[in-house]
Amino acid sequence: MKRIQGCIAAAVAALALGACSSMTHQEKSTVAGAAIGGVAGSALTGGSTTGTVGGAVVGGVVGHEVGR
Repeated sequence: MKRIQGCIAAAVAALALGACSSMTHQEKSTVAGAAIGGVAGSALTGGSTTGTVGGAVVGGVVGHEVGR
């Protein structure tokens, strides 16, 4: 079962990355920051939804500013 889930996750990731091909550098930085922030927020808060969303928001803002 875990192998199937891994394959599905890989396929979704590949499709998501393909959608980023027409994005500007700043948009890519924003998305990357939000993803990293969401993972960090989830890890720091033990998987809490608030922590994940908060981390994604903060990471997105930081990524947006860094991508300028």
